[in-house]
Amino acid sequence: MATATTHRVDWKLIWAQRGFRFFFVAMFVSLFGSGMNFVGVSWYILAATHSTVKVSWQVIVVTLPGLFVPFLGGVLIDRFDRRYLGVVLDLIRGVFVLATAYIAWRGNLQLWHLYAMTLITGVGSAMYWATVNSLVQEVIPASQFTGANAAVLVGVQTGMLLAGAFVGFIYDSAGIQGILCIDGLTYFVSAFCLYCTRSGYVSPRDHLKYPREYSEATEATALALESGENPEVAEAGLSLAVYSDLKEGFAYLKQQPLVLALGITHSIMMAGVVSGNVVLVALVNDILHSGARGLGFLEAGWAVGAITGGFVVSQLRTSLRMPLYVTACAVLAIGHMATPFVAFLVGAVMMQAIFGLCRAVGGVTAQSGLMSIVPRHFMGRTQSAMAILTTCFQLAMSFSLGIIAQGAGLVAGYALLALLYAGATLSASRARQLMR
Repeated sequence: MATATTHRVDWKLIWAQRGFRFFFVAMFVSLFGSGMNFVGVSWYILAATHSTVKVSWQVIVVTLPGLFVPFLGGVLIDRFDRRYLGVVLDLIRGVFVLATAYIAWRGNLQLWHLYAMTLITGVGSAMYWATVNSLVQEVIPASQFTGANAAVLVGVQTGMLLAGAFVGFIYDSAGIQGILCIDGLTYFVSAFCLYCTRSGYVSPRDHLKYPREYSEATEATALALESGENPEVAEAGLSLAVYSDLKEGFAYLKQQPLVLALGITHSIMMAGVVSGNVVLVALVNDILHSGARGLGFLEAGWAVGAITGGFVVSQLRTSLRMPLYVTACAVLAIGHMATPFVAFLVGAVMMQAIFGLCRAVGGVTAQSGLMSIVPRHFMGRTQSAMAILTTCFQLAMSFSLGIIAQGAGLVAGYALLALLYAGATLSASRARQLMR
């Protein structure tokens, strides 16, 4: 079974590639803006309503599209140039975020405006991250997948670090409109950087290993579209081709238990990170009493830990990564049980740093493993399947955490998160066994 690279990462080799440098910057600015957006909007909703349920609705709205969009998104990602898809998704989201910033600047902002903006960015994100994760596989040599994923994570978390460090100060001085304006502009910077990663049009299907994937439906569609004739044939052929791609993607996942185990673990960890924001803002407000700046410090602590974890896991031997992967999931489970009892800011920041480090270990190990195993023309559908599973976990956890934290208290809410990470530990253990 193919696994991640067996040697330490050559950072100079990765950074020497012009396309990856632009990709790195795109991820950095994108997460800087969206990190500020997510934290700022969460704090604004909590301050305006004093309700963790209303905060949980924000998380639900941003993740709900992930139940539906990836079904078509995965097919598109495996059919069209992933660079162009990422650029279009960035531009659309940037326009709507800036429009919401303008509404806030005019003093007409209401909760439904934020929920609508969050829904639109959620639709884009449901396809965007599967797109860019698949794009990494195309702009970096296979021998450097672990380093590429570690570098992307470092860039992402550095953006989150700066967002976490500044979000409280910017919120206090510029308000929610300032946060949204910065986020909207970062989407345009990200789109430009993605556009510069390479030139020309590159289809994932240029690298098909199995000729049978060119079905009659696909050929009929291509001929009809190229000639501009027989639109009925093109429409029917495209529908059959999309259905064929979906069916083939599900069949591939059923035949790959290791891919499933890695995907399930990664989805659980992603769901815990996003849905955990529901109780995190309540922790800052009700226990730490440290305001928006305190929330910024916690986000910064997470990012520092994640950056450290990215560098650490990239330098480990392959034989050590999977045991550490399982350990990281277990630490997340135990740590979240203890979090609500840490009633001082410095301690809470240290806990968040540990969580960020564990999340980095898990993310880099899972993504590099998947890139080494999954063929390029299946990567979009695999990433999209993970996105759907992540969304299911996120929706269930976000709704449950909002209700439980408000009704039974933060201890019960964090206990539910600990239970989720215990499930991730079992799934990671399964993946480790399959890799042997």
